[in-house]
Amino acid sequence: MNILIVSATILESKNLIKLFDLKQVSNNLYTKKIKKNSLNILISGIGLSFTTYALSKALFKKKYDLVINTGIAGSFNKNIDIGDVVQVVSERFADLGIRDKNSFIDIFEAGFLNANEYPFENTELKSSNIENSVLKKIKQVKGISVNTTSGNQSEIIQLQKKYNPDIESMEGAAVFYVCHKENIPVLEIRSISNYVEERNKSKWNIPLAIKKLDDFFMLFLKELEM
Repeated sequence: MNILIVSATILESKNLIKLFDLKQVSNNLYTKKIKKNSLNILISGIGLSFTTYALSKALFKKKYDLVINTGIAGSFNKNIDIGDVVQVVSERFADLGIRDKNSFIDIFEAGFLNANEYPFENTELKSSNIENSVLKKIKQVKGISVNTTSGNQSEIIQLQKKYNPDIESMEGAAVFYVCHKENIPVLEIRSISNYVEERNKSKWNIPLAIKKLDDFFMLFLKELEM
């Protein structure tokens, strides 16, 4: 089984690279052969465009059986604790559309794309169904992806009213879209570093979020015999 883990920054994956002793084979790709399997980590860059390019290029060069997008994320949902690891089971492009004076109209509402045009399902991009006992132990959440993180209260309220998301990232929807178009199973695993609110990094806990993410992947990959 060839697994590709995609994270935006080296900060989010450097511990896994070290723990599994992956070797750097290009400026943004690390890999290791494990028995008949291979574990690969791609550092895609932050945001939808950089992620789309880096992932598409990686998939052109090698066939993967599973792609996992991972990293830290912000939570709208206060029932999710800082440090919680979650599986994002649906994604949306939340800032792709038209903004007028008082509102935002997405590409579906504007009529540029059909709500059920593949790979979308009622405007959402869905996770693949992967059987894994470690996955079953974490919360399943709805995600939105944006190129600009939300730190303005009025925009946060608009996003909550429009999409009712649990978490926000800057890459998830891009990974889902590319993988579905290429018919590759895809998961998204995130650890919560902060709440989506007016920006105040003193309330964030990135070290805890990354540690919890590392702990999850040690168990998850062990079950996959990686």
